[in-house]
Amino acid sequence: QVQLEESGGGLVQAGGSLRLSCAARGRTFSTYGMAWFRQAPGKEREFVAAINGNGIRTYFADSVKGRFTISRDNAKNMVYLQMNSLKPEDTAVYSCAAPDKPFFGLGITEPEYTYWGQGTQVTVSS
Repeated sequence: QVQLEESGGGLVQAGGSLRLSCAARGRTFSTYGMAWFRQAPGKEREFVAAINGNGIRTYFADSVKGRFTISRDNAKNMVYLQMNSLKPEDTAVYSCAAPDKPFFGLGITEPEYTYWGQGTQVTVSS
């Protein structure tokens, strides 16, 4: 059974940083692209960042480009989201996602992913 578990969320002041972690269990995802999405209160879930299987290629939503980085440690089956210069509008539940099968490119839409974590809350105060 595949499980994704996020951690590292919390309350931070605007301008601060947080590092989110996603632990994948039940399958080795070293050849799979993975992604982070977020959902703010009253809004639909939106794409944040994606990374390919070997970690060389990444893609970011315009709203976080230059502030967030995504990385992975395939030896540990982990994916990370480093968030810097946080803004109140970054407040959301952040979830990591993995596909059921590897696909070419970097997926930025929800239907491309099969497995989702429960999410971790990030709150940025002004």
